[in-house]
Amino acid sequence: MADRYILLVHGPNLNRLGVRKPEVYGQRTLADVVELVRSTALPFGFDVIDRQSNHEGELIDFLQQYGPGAHGIIINPGAFGHYSYALRDCLEDIDRPTVEVHISNVHRREPFRHQLVLSDVVTGQIVGLGLEGYRLATLALCQPKP
Repeated sequence: MADRYILLVHGPNLNRLGVRKPEVYGQRTLADVVELVRSTALPFGFDVIDRQSNHEGELIDFLQQYGPGAHGIIINPGAFGHYSYALRDCLEDIDRPTVEVHISNVHRREPFRHQLVLSDVVTGQIVGLGLEGYRLATLALCQPKP
């Protein structure tokens, strides 16, 4: 494992990118997302460690293991972003710069998607910009701060 790394974490159903609701999430796959983040982070000297799971506890275990040593975290929690206080508490405990990404604009969708419970423990959120949100999140974490 690299000394300098960004964690890229994906919650439930994101393994189905490119297949599930392409009119909402697009045609590109999770592998495309991982490659985009890696190619964006590499020029800054960062490796990317990625994980996708449909299981909340597995994501928490992964974050607890690798989060404390990470330069930063990019997380698309999927539906967990609307109700997982356990994931929220995990991110608060790890206390690393974290950008939450949602491919679609959750605020223009069903009312239950409007609440994002990670809001008060993440550095920032990017919603509705498609996969470009991942590139922007990577740049936000990798670029030197003024």
